[in-house]
Amino acid sequence: MHRLDVGRVRAEFPTLAETVNGRPLVYLDSAATSQKPQPVLDALDAYWVHDNANVHRGIHELSRRATEAYEGARLELARWIGASDAAEVVFTTGTTGAINLVAHAWGLDNVREGDEILLTVLEHHSNIVPWQLLARRTGARLRYIEIDDQGRLILDGLDHLLTERTRLVALGQVSNALGTVNPVKEVAARARAAGALVLVDGAQGAVHSRVDVHELGADFYALSGHKMCGPTGIGALWARRELLDSMSPWQGGGEMIHTVERDMSSWAPVPHKFEAGTPNIAGAVGLGAAVEYLSALGMDAIVEHERDVLRYALEGLAAVTGVRVYGPESLDERSAVVSFTMGDAHPHDISTILDSQGVAIRAGHHCAQLVMKHFGISATARASFYLYNTRADVDRLVEGLEAVRTIFG
Repeated sequence: MHRLDVGRVRAEFPTLAETVNGRPLVYLDSAATSQKPQPVLDALDAYWVHDNANVHRGIHELSRRATEAYEGARLELARWIGASDAAEVVFTTGTTGAINLVAHAWGLDNVREGDEILLTVLEHHSNIVPWQLLARRTGARLRYIEIDDQGRLILDGLDHLLTERTRLVALGQVSNALGTVNPVKEVAARARAAGALVLVDGAQGAVHSRVDVHELGADFYALSGHKMCGPTGIGALWARRELLDSMSPWQGGGEMIHTVERDMSSWAPVPHKFEAGTPNIAGAVGLGAAVEYLSALGMDAIVEHERDVLRYALEGLAAVTGVRVYGPESLDERSAVVSFTMGDAHPHDISTILDSQGVAIRAGHHCAQLVMKHFGISATARASFYLYNTRADVDRLVEGLEAVRTIFG
């Protein structure tokens, strides 16, 4: 395995050359959205300048080129997640859009009163609220896998939680709030043995690990492009072909039809059945370019680099008086996220002070209020790392936290 040339990588991300409050930017908020490398920006510019046209519907040259780029991006993404058929990849607005698609197009036809959907306390709101809405409409019941004091799933009672009424288990691959890497393969195997389908929120998973949807045991897998060097407003749902074929369309309109009569219509084959209207063509092109970029770097090299930075960050934060880090103690059980509090300093104050020194972190509940309630807190400060971060970035973070300690004691 080759090592990641992080100096060369950083030079390809223009935003990292910015200064904030007179100091070079240290960007530690990639769990919210990643920065974009020049090859992705170039791909977006090339589409808008040279190939701007609608896809699938025109026979002129610009439409042909746009369609080729759009469908090429689908193929790149299918390879990235180990899908055996590119038609199983449906472009969406992101992870949230993908999960809502499943809740509507699969859930409304397959979940009934008395059925159960099993979630985890670790979930992002995007993997809770759609199921709450579905349960309200259908009379289904939500159940939860609890977490321990390190933010790890407690699986001792999983077989009790899985019943003949369980229709779906929905869980995140990696917690955005704590960085916990969930044992998805184990949960999926036990869920499917009980007759339930499995949806995996891969918003943080496809970013920091090599993904094979079949190896995971997923039936549905959702991801967002902007977490992995791509544009905002684009993502994807992967699902097993037989599930997609059996599901009703989520939205109606152009492109998703085969024929339209006065009183009925028939549907285009997947994935187009779920891509009504003019899609986010530029977003898909940018996402395809992001996947090509990450593939060229090599996920193994990215993972090894992130692991080194995460280890260094945990050691550095442990030396700062008053800091409490949340999440698993073992590096094998966490990803490149460090969520913490610091004495009496509110996380928003921590973030504000760090921002004054050019260090960007996130503060709040991170759309994971159940996690915060579990630990008896309202918010944490969160530093999240990606392929372009370095030990020097961690040093700036620790330096800033020493300034916080000076202010708050």
